[in-house]
Amino acid sequence: MADKLLVRRAAVLGAGVMGAQIAAHLTNAGVDTVLFDLPAKDGDPNGIVNKAIANLAKLSPAPLADKALAERIVPANYETGLELLDGCDLVIEAIAERMDWKQDLYRKIAPHVADHAVLASNTSGLGINALADVLPDAMRPRFLGVHFFNPPRYMHLAELIPAKSTDPSVLAKLEAFLTTTLGKGVVIAKDTPNFIGNRIGVFSMLAAMHHTEQLGLGFDTVDALTGPAIGRPKSATYRTADVVGLDTMAHVIKTMADTLPDDPWHKYFKAPKWLAALVEKGALGQKTGAGFYTKKGKDILVLDLKAQDYRPVASDLDPEVAALLKERDPSKKFAALRASDHPQAKFLWACFRDTFHYTAYHLESIADTARDVDLAIRWGYGWSMGPFETWQAAGWKQVAEWIAEDIVSGDAMSSAALPDWVFDGREGVHVTEGSYSPSREARVPRSANPVYGRQRFPDPLLGERFPEGRTVFENDGVRMWADENDDIAVVGFKTKMHTVNNHVLDGLQEAIGVAERDFAGMVIWQPKEPFSAGADLAGALGLLQAGDVAGFEAMVANFQATSQRIKYALVPVVAAVRGLALGGGCEFQMHAARSVFGLESYVGLVEAGVGLLPAGGGLKEFAVRASEKAGPNGDVFAELKVAFESVAMGKVSTSAMEARNLKLARDTDRIVFNAHELLHVAKAEARALAEGGYRPPMPARRIQVAGDVGIATFKMLLVNMLEGRFISPHDYEIASRIATVMCGGEVDRGALVDEEWLLRLEREHFVALAQMPKTQERIAHMLKTGKPLRN
Repeated sequence: MADKLLVRRAAVLGAGVMGAQIAAHLTNAGVDTVLFDLPAKDGDPNGIVNKAIANLAKLSPAPLADKALAERIVPANYETGLELLDGCDLVIEAIAERMDWKQDLYRKIAPHVADHAVLASNTSGLGINALADVLPDAMRPRFLGVHFFNPPRYMHLAELIPAKSTDPSVLAKLEAFLTTTLGKGVVIAKDTPNFIGNRIGVFSMLAAMHHTEQLGLGFDTVDALTGPAIGRPKSATYRTADVVGLDTMAHVIKTMADTLPDDPWHKYFKAPKWLAALVEKGALGQKTGAGFYTKKGKDILVLDLKAQDYRPVASDLDPEVAALLKERDPSKKFAALRASDHPQAKFLWACFRDTFHYTAYHLESIADTARDVDLAIRWGYGWSMGPFETWQAAGWKQVAEWIAEDIVSGDAMSSAALPDWVFDGREGVHVTEGSYSPSREARVPRSANPVYGRQRFPDPLLGERFPEGRTVFENDGVRMWADENDDIAVVGFKTKMHTVNNHVLDGLQEAIGVAERDFAGMVIWQPKEPFSAGADLAGALGLLQAGDVAGFEAMVANFQATSQRIKYALVPVVAAVRGLALGGGCEFQMHAARSVFGLESYVGLVEAGVGLLPAGGGLKEFAVRASEKAGPNGDVFAELKVAFESVAMGKVSTSAMEARNLKLARDTDRIVFNAHELLHVAKAEARALAEGGYRPPMPARRIQVAGDVGIATFKMLLVNMLEGRFISPHDYEIASRIATVMCGGEVDRGALVDEEWLLRLEREHFVALAQMPKTQERIAHMLKTGKPLRN
């Protein structure tokens, strides 16, 4: 077999919610994908699959990074389409969680699966070895389990579960494919029910449900306690159950009860009375409009067990407990939680204790290392720290003693003893050399799979530090660094949300000078999202309110100078973008020699929302691109339409692919699916440009513009929107000025201008808008509320 999994075409078996979304994400990644299901009883035999593909456009969040990709998915059915499997290199089965159904399907497809193809079952907990039993001997080395978390496009975790017969090289190749091509964080799980993520994640929810009952807390109180207050998602416990579906939740709990008869916590593997009652009533959560929560008009109501009815959500954290949770030192925080008699504090300590106890007890049977457990819970459940990390941060030995005391006193959910390794004098399970593996009785370093060589900064576990390169240049706004003997330098911003102020502007210009002198290229990259939330609005508003118009105009000129410095640098400057790239952040990447986007990049020129227009060279750049695209006698106006709408409406892309459609990214810009590989790819792009004899573009001195006719045409569109009350008079004012700049001002259609002309127009209209009271109201409102004001 080749060293990597070569996937020209893939098949997904099963067009249910999960199968269709896996097919969608494969298609996002450029994999030619066939989606199978049963033949329809009447009409087109592919009717079931066609309906599922059409439904992808209605799902939120969107499974497709670009709606147009839906037509790329090939529909098929098991009666007339099985020959389509012959050309597939990867087959992912994703039908309902029934062992007999899956095995029947394997018998049916086996003759059609190519001799080299990998077959993977997307199951959330069925036995992989049992599934493998029905396969022909020749197929078994190429079969294994894969468990995508829902929704597959957005959830980082994918668990891989080898069977006893799985060829280790097949496992390694599929891991590399999932990591780079689909952008996943992969953990290898053992073949035990519910694998790692759901085994621990669902247990932590069951523990929370048990202690909710024991302490008589409201569901909303528990959600206030188990959400961001302890580093977990806003959906916390009961909102998560509503989103997943209470029927699904009850099914998963029943699966644990049926498949884990010997688990010391088995008596808790049953749906609490109130969960069973809701399921029986058909109140299944979000999908039926009521579960633990329901909506009445704009109000969210929560189920009150005593009243047997819904009431307004009220319960917040008790101030005493909230103060405990704000303690920065985890060891003091846990000591205070355990010592407190407050029911909310007792609840939290009990939930942490029982999850730590369960996780340590089962570690050896479910995973190779503690790292796999912590990453699975972080990536699959959105916790900021996994259970072992949390325990270690709180003081391993002390917490272990407390858990042991609670087991002896009968306060813990189970009397099972903690494993001996917990008490062997260790300070935790994660150290610089690796993470503890009970089965190997050793600290195991991170995977040696070559795919991880592409991750310069993997997701760090507690105590892990990755060398940050030597600092080459630094000021109050930016840090420029490089690895030893590397000819590509990296620059990151030091400001909050990576906003752009004068320190960042001056720092970038100086850094480019250093790169031109000492390096072959430069990458603008932030170690954490976002790429940049745009200009520093507070600083700008301060200058305006102080009446310092000259200072304000100088800041705008400096912004433009920085963008131009990026564009005309003598070495390639590559922008590595992920997360938000708004306003000035978007304009910087527009001026880079090339941009490399993470798939989940939310890009937009949103200045209209604060009463301004983009003035960091973005509008100028649209005019330049339109002129180049149209050619000497082409229609410049036609090339501007999409970009104008994007800017005037303040649109933000919902993916890097949509950024291309909105003209905020170029067709030549790269899209990377794994955010941890973004820096690697951006540096490779910079190096390739440099090796290819890079020269910056020649200054644009003959830009053909749409002129007065273009402005008039855009204004006609705007008048219709104004009269239909889709926009306010101030929106009309801003959009008219955006049109004026993009069309090159009140000059003849087809007139030739240069970049300086367009930059001056940007500055003039930006400064004029900034001095208007309505704009200053918008800026102040955004700073105060974080939301745009439509005045």
